[in-house]
Amino acid sequence: MQIIKLIMAEISENINLYVQQIKTGTIDPLPYDRLMIYYRKQKEYRKELQLINRGLKVFGDQLKRHGSQLFSAAKSHTTVKKLSDKFSKLSGLMDKKGNPNFIPEPLARWTKRKQTVEQKIKKIKS
Repeated sequence: MQIIKLIMAEISENINLYVQQIKTGTIDPLPYDRLMIYYRKQKEYRKELQLINRGLKVFGDQLKRHGSQLFSAAKSHTTVKKLSDKFSKLSGLMDKKGNPNFIPEPLARWTKRKQTVEQKIKKIKS
């Protein structure tokens, strides 16, 4: 009985630490991943879904900022931009319209998990 209380206290402490890290606006996926696992094991799917949505927003915004920085630097060198776009299209990284064909990690993994969590929430409601 004593061991269970210690384990529960440690889990609670870990959850609080991960929540604090996320609130600081970290760009490290580790606290998001670990917190998602804790919520999943505790079957708190609504909290997990909120966390996934927050993670997707934070990392999606970061990706957009990083991409816009790359393109703003490339705008001054139109030849470099043209070559880069052509290479991306030929290698399959972009479609013909210039949209990316892949989602980088952890966004791809979290998007897949989001679908699973939404299905579990629907089953619980039914």
